[in-house]
Amino acid sequence: MALLLAQLSDLHLDGGERATERTARVMEYLRSLPRAPDALLVTGDIADHGAESEYREAAALLKAPFPVLCCPGNHDDRAAYLRFLLDEPPADGPVNRSYRMGDAVVLMCDATIPGRNEGRLDDETLDWIATTLGGLGEEVPALLAFHQPPVALGHALPDSSRLEAGQRLVELLADHPRVAGLLTGHAHTPAASSFAGVPVVVAPAVTWTLRMPWEGPSVADRDAPPGVAFHLLDADHRLTTHFRVVV
Repeated sequence: MALLLAQLSDLHLDGGERATERTARVMEYLRSLPRAPDALLVTGDIADHGAESEYREAAALLKAPFPVLCCPGNHDDRAAYLRFLLDEPPADGPVNRSYRMGDAVVLMCDATIPGRNEGRLDDETLDWIATTLGGLGEEVPALLAFHQPPVALGHALPDSSRLEAGQRLVELLADHPRVAGLLTGHAHTPAASSFAGVPVVVAPAVTWTLRMPWEGPSVADRDAPPGVAFHLLDADHRLTTHFRVVV
């Protein structure tokens, strides 16, 4: 049976009824599936303002009978994120965690730059990724999850604040061909691309959907339902993704 991962992104919980209802709706949908996902990945912008109250709400809403793995986004505050989502004291530096999921490993990476919208995998994080991947057997596939996509998607808003992906990330992926995919959020539109020959999948947002240039001048479609990505990682280390909206 393939590993089944669900992915949410960009909840932007702000204490308002709209964000709460949309997140609760998606979580109820996931909890009601005939086959539960092996894990849920939440790829950043969990809170809208980085307030402690927003993370308290997130911790309650994201409770599930399956593992919930998170990484921060540019709207998140590392100290509050650590305290309320990971039950850990504040610490300096990026918040990176790895999780063994069946026969695979998922690395939840912190690509945030405090105070800025664009992302970067800094040297500490790249060292951690390389060390973690280097400790895996050749037969163990890995997925890297972080907030900002490393590629342009064709819209000025997300493209102006994407991941600053340098040569070192290209070389890291070349050195570790077991990486089956890069899973991101931030853009508020489901998308698929590639970076350095590795699949890139951008999850839809829970809060609102980005209108692409061919869909009209208004940026945010707040009437579009929240979306979910479902990733299947099979025995051949092939990543297949399905997108769903939750009405």
